[in-house]
Amino acid sequence: MKGNIRMNKKVKNGINIFLFLLPGLALFIGVLIAPIFMSFRYSLHDMSLLDPLTKENYIGFNNYVKLFTSGSIHFPKALLNSLLLAALSVFIQLPLSLGLALLLGKGMKGERGFLSVYFMPVLISTIIIGQLWLKIYNPDYGLLTRALWALHILPKGQLIQWLGDKKIALASAFVPILWQYVGYHMLLMYAGVKGVSPDLREAAMLDGATDGQINRYIVIPSIKPIIKVSVIFAVTGSLKSYDLIKVLTDGGPNHATEVPTTIMINQLILRNKAGMGSTIAVMLIVLCFFFALVINKVFKKED
Repeated sequence: MKGNIRMNKKVKNGINIFLFLLPGLALFIGVLIAPIFMSFRYSLHDMSLLDPLTKENYIGFNNYVKLFTSGSIHFPKALLNSLLLAALSVFIQLPLSLGLALLLGKGMKGERGFLSVYFMPVLISTIIIGQLWLKIYNPDYGLLTRALWALHILPKGQLIQWLGDKKIALASAFVPILWQYVGYHMLLMYAGVKGVSPDLREAAMLDGATDGQINRYIVIPSIKPIIKVSVIFAVTGSLKSYDLIKVLTDGGPNHATEVPTTIMINQLILRNKAGMGSTIAVMLIVLCFFFALVINKVFKKED
C-alpha cells in the first residue's frame, strides 16, 4: 500500500515537472528547433517565399553544391573572410580583453570608471557605431586621416580609401568590431578574475611570485571556462557578423569584405531565392556547432 502511494507521488511529481517545463520546451522547439528543420527543408528546394504561386521544386543537395562551385555567389570567399575575422578576434581581441581584465581585476584607482568606459561601446547600437566609423574612415575629412597628417605619418594631402581599397578593407572593418566587443569579453573575464580567491594571490606573493607569475599560474587557469566561452562567442559571432559589415562596406569593394550573412540576405531578400538563402543559413548553423565542439575539445585536452 505504501509502495503504491510512493509510486503515485513520483508519477504526480513527474507530471508536475513536465507541465512546468512544457511552456519552455514548446518555446524552445518553436523558436529554435522548428526553424532549423524548416530551413533545412527549404534548402533542398528551388523556391520563393515571396511568391505564393511559385511551386516548390525539389533539387536535393544541388544548392549546397552550387554554394561552393558557383562563381556568382562568392560563398567560399565570404567564408574565408569570416574565418579571418574569427582568427583576428581570437588572437587580437581576446588577448587585449584578457589583459584589461587582469589589470583591472587586481584592483586599481578608478576601476569602476574604467569598466564603464570600456563596456560603453557594447551598449551603443551597431548601426550608430558603423556610421561613426564611416566618419572616422572618411578619406577627405575623417579623424584618422587628419591624425596621420598631423603626426606626419602620411604626407599632407595624400588620401587613403580605408574601406574602398580591397587590400585593407577587411582589416579596416575589423577595427570597429574590436572596439565594440573588447569591453564585452573583458567584462566576462573580469568577473572571473574577481572570483579568484584572494588567499591564493596572497599565498603566491608570500612565496615570492610576481604579478605575471600569479596571472600565468593561478588566475588564467582558474578562468579557463570563461576564456572558453569568450572564444566560442568570438568565433561564432564572426561567422554571424552582418550589421556592421553591412553599414561599413555592404560586402565591397569587389566582395573583399563579403561575409556569409550578407550573401544570405542578398539571396533571400533581394533575389527572392529562399532555397539558396536557407542553404547558407543551414551552413552557418552547422559551422557554429562544429567550431563550438572543436573549441570544447581543445580546452578539454588542455585541462
